[in-house]
Amino acid sequence: MRAKWRYAIAGGLAGVANGFFGGGGGSVFVPLLTGYCGLDQRRAFATSVAVILPLCALSAGIYLFRDGLDIMAALPYLIGGTAGGWAGGKWFKGMKMPWLKRAFGLLLIYGGVRSFL
Repeated sequence: MRAKWRYAIAGGLAGVANGFFGGGGGSVFVPLLTGYCGLDQRRAFATSVAVILPLCALSAGIYLFRDGLDIMAALPYLIGGTAGGWAGGKWFKGMKMPWLKRAFGLLLIYGGVRSFL
């Protein structure tokens, strides 16, 4: 029962990050799933993708109804993101975990540096 509370808290924090920043819940969620909830890295990445999809849809709906989303401007990103998501999902199973961890870490560092500049 205690583990379920940990999962709910981790999901809530990912949802808050997603709502505040319009995305990025996965960058919060994966470390929470591995460190706080005890999932292995590969399962944490896959779980994050499954959970972040509805969170992103909810956040996008809120932004849309508050006139903060231009669907036509977002469409090319959606098309590219769909293709990239499909490719990444196909490659995910074959990637060695140390490389996946490094790539994720570099992505977090890049995002952190960009946030400060």
